[in-house]
Amino acid sequence: MKCNTIIIGGGLGGLMAGATLSKFGKKVLLLEQHYIPGGCATTFKRRDFVMEVGLHEMDGLYENDGKVQMFKMLEVDKNVHFEKPPELHHVLSKNGEFVFPHGYEEAKETLVKRYPEDAKGINRFIELIKGIPLEIGKLPKKKWKQIVFYPLMPFLYPNTVEASSHSVGSWLDKNISNEDLKLDLTSWIVYWGDDPYTLSMYWYGLAQGGFIGGGGHFIKGGSQQLSNYLASFIEQNGGTVLLGKKAQKINTTNNHVTGVTYVDSFNSNLGPVTVDCDNIVANCAMPLVSEMLEEPHSTSLKEKISSYEEACSLLSVYIGVNGDLGDVGVKYYSTVFPGEDVKELKDVYPNHRGDWSKRAFVFVDYSKIDAKLAPEGKDVAVICGADYLEDWEGLSEDEYRSKKEEVAEVVLQRLEYRFPGIRDRIEYYEVGTPKTIKDYTLNPKGTVYGYAQTPQQSGFKRFRENFLIPNLYFASAWAFPGGGFTGAIVSGFLAGLKMHNAAEWSENSALELPDERIVRLIEKNNIAKDTIELTFEKPKGFSHVTGQYVVLNLINPATNELDMPFRSLSIVSHPEEPVLRFAMRLSDSSFKKSCDLLKAGDKALIFGPMGNFSLSENSQENIVFLIGGIGITPVIPMLKELQRNNHKGKVHLFYSNKESSTSAYLDEIETNHPDNFNLVNVCTKTDKRIDEALVKEHLNDLEKYNYYLVGTSSFIKGMRELLVQYGIKTAQIKEDDYG
Repeated sequence: MKCNTIIIGGGLGGLMAGATLSKFGKKVLLLEQHYIPGGCATTFKRRDFVMEVGLHEMDGLYENDGKVQMFKMLEVDKNVHFEKPPELHHVLSKNGEFVFPHGYEEAKETLVKRYPEDAKGINRFIELIKGIPLEIGKLPKKKWKQIVFYPLMPFLYPNTVEASSHSVGSWLDKNISNEDLKLDLTSWIVYWGDDPYTLSMYWYGLAQGGFIGGGGHFIKGGSQQLSNYLASFIEQNGGTVLLGKKAQKINTTNNHVTGVTYVDSFNSNLGPVTVDCDNIVANCAMPLVSEMLEEPHSTSLKEKISSYEEACSLLSVYIGVNGDLGDVGVKYYSTVFPGEDVKELKDVYPNHRGDWSKRAFVFVDYSKIDAKLAPEGKDVAVICGADYLEDWEGLSEDEYRSKKEEVAEVVLQRLEYRFPGIRDRIEYYEVGTPKTIKDYTLNPKGTVYGYAQTPQQSGFKRFRENFLIPNLYFASAWAFPGGGFTGAIVSGFLAGLKMHNAAEWSENSALELPDERIVRLIEKNNIAKDTIELTFEKPKGFSHVTGQYVVLNLINPATNELDMPFRSLSIVSHPEEPVLRFAMRLSDSSFKKSCDLLKAGDKALIFGPMGNFSLSENSQENIVFLIGGIGITPVIPMLKELQRNNHKGKVHLFYSNKESSTSAYLDEIETNHPDNFNLVNVCTKTDKRIDEALVKEHLNDLEKYNYYLVGTSSFIKGMRELLVQYGIKTAQIKEDDYG
């Protein structure tokens, strides 16, 4: 099997490179280790809310922005809709709050009015950030031209040269006298880095010039819309996008890459697959590429990148709100909460390393535009600040969970202080840490920006597309020009353009790579009130253990309004069954509606198996299942497994539902269970809930059991607190939070 280009990674850089090459007629294979494309340009569903992972605002989309032409070429402008907030951002400044407007002249006027003594420095600042984007497009691209024009650079490109020789801090110290003004100008610094004295003025000025000149923009429906569109563009132009596939090895011969060997990200039973190609685009983190390369290239890359420093990571608190946040005083799309112990510019970095009770953060209320992230009457918002993976490593699961709650409580309290009553409106929140980012993207240190944009690591000092091997190209936050949405988009496009013009191509037809993870629905049954069971074919090579789950992705969902076409679903069927069974409560969500409309023969894509919520091998283990509602699904095959293994220990199942009509699988439970089994069926509409008294009524000695908890987050939290209160060790508690 051979294609023109294999792209390792489905972040924006990889997707843009793939779409660009596809537009030029190249046959592309894109491999993404996650089950959705986009990297940090993704969304996820929680209850009624579509949570945006990484995008607050994207700069530019005005006459001086190269993305405009890129998007026209790929027809992004016709298929993805952008919303522009009415202002850049709202700053809770030490010198009194103010609104930072769009437009160079408007920004200059606002700043001079606030800081008239620094009018000269403000004028120079606006000239600089306005001039950099204009000069960038005129810079010589070829190496020989750069050498020839090098002596003339200060005269031809004065703003770029000046900015490239400074950090943000050094430039501001030289041109601005008022410390409050310096802090106002860097209030958004977390979008590019964490320290004004190490952040390149060139990179900051280029980005700020785009934001002030063209405004900020959000992608309606979330950044996943852009990622999905680019993936579909590749496929519509003869390419192949394989999700849940992880590149394992880059094959080389005679100083050229020749192909990629990849494996399934979730199913270890599926063997490696090798595909040959003309060239490769590495969209994944640059340090990861060195682990895929053969020698001497692996060592060569490690040596080249060894001195490069990674940028900071981010912490986000994703918030789902019931009601309009305008009612509690939120007036603007983006509000900057400055560091409470920051008095001078030099205090910014220490503040980012400090306690969250004082650390700076940005608060975004997506409802101020037509973001399409929540239903009518509800809202999505996010808190975001600089953070570091090292602060989240080495923690136990309980310590990690507790620390996330502690941080969330602190920042939400600060939000409440500013907007009284907002806590009462919050229906749901979830914390994403640097560890979360690393787990989903595999990025070292959980960074979202790749290598830090220091003066020594920005501009033409950054790694260019094919600096290592002639036909191995890099397109990501780690390469030129750098991180952020715009940086990644431009990186991918430039790589694709350079490859089209310079690479050697062979004639290849579209790849024939049938995806054996795609299965058909066999039957759909109602198994309880508002509860259905779906029975699918089992994919070839699929093997799981009881308690595991899959991600079920509908191929052609009937509706996808305010939703994603997939869910994580526990496997109801026993491993020895020839099919895969899943069950769910019906709701008004588009995914659930689409599942209810499925007919035999409809297709879905199975990612999995996943999870480690499994039984121990101790046949004497005394087990208590504390189950809420449809959380019974992973327990069904577990009971059957215990029965098949002639389990000797005691097994108690506390099964809570609102009413008996919603209790699924009671017949199966009565048939398939081990000896020494006791079912406690709780109907909360008529009975009391699972509490201390009920548990003690059926269990003589609580400490002699291991506990398996499945249900909503609130159900599990309540059960965990009950158990810990009575001295149950955390090692005795297993949880499966399907909520």
